[in-house]
Amino acid sequence: MPFPLQLTRPLIVFDLETTGLDFKFDRIVEIGAIKVFPDGREETFLKRMNPGLRIPAEVTAIIGITNADVASLPSFSELFPEIEAFFDTADLCGYNIARFDTKVMVEEYKRLGRDFGLEQRGLIDAQVIFHQKEKRDLAAAYKYYCEKSLTDAHSAAADTKATYEIFLAQLERYSDLPRDAKALHQFCRMDQERFVDGEGKFFWRDGEAVFNFGKYKSQTLHHVAQSHPDYIQWLLAPDRHFSQDVIDICYEAMQGRFPKKNA
Repeated sequence: MPFPLQLTRPLIVFDLETTGLDFKFDRIVEIGAIKVFPDGREETFLKRMNPGLRIPAEVTAIIGITNADVASLPSFSELFPEIEAFFDTADLCGYNIARFDTKVMVEEYKRLGRDFGLEQRGLIDAQVIFHQKEKRDLAAAYKYYCEKSLTDAHSAAADTKATYEIFLAQLERYSDLPRDAKALHQFCRMDQERFVDGEGKFFWRDGEAVFNFGKYKSQTLHHVAQSHPDYIQWLLAPDRHFSQDVIDICYEAMQGRFPKKNA
């Protein structure tokens, strides 16, 4: 099948595996890319590297790359001539790259005193296209799973009935879904297991609670509580409007007690 885009310069479809989700702090572990040239040729690129940071156990569980796997590998800076030559001035494509992957590349280039030139590149995000073109609301789910149109949408009774039918259809369609409430609860929380609290203000790194916001983002709660207790006290002020679990975490930290991740 011929490539359906008219290109004036190469287009690179790429994805990064990183040590975490903070584009300013975390580092690249692996780059996978396909460069599509205007004449239809394709060139692949795959580089795994030592990020210079420990890969947390929570990340290893997702990407399958351990610290031992990268211990003897070259760093981003050592691989930079190859990376720069491959990415050159090509346009970019990926899934959720606008919010994360391109920002990580910008920061990696900055550390070496170089400019990734993002402003001069075309940027195509498949996630944005997906969300723009395919509705993901209750009516769309009702049509997909139950092959019915949702009338009286946003009526509590109609929405509740549709949701129940969708749930039953999911149980019928996906034989590998758990069949008890506790296991389904865990299944529905899989994406949240990286976070300490329901608000996502703290995330787990090697079993420790780490800030996911503010001036101490990517630093452990334990370190901040010991080195900057005034900041934790500031977070507890009534006008901060954090959720109760965030308040409880901060209060406990002030007492020297910190969250522990269940095995």
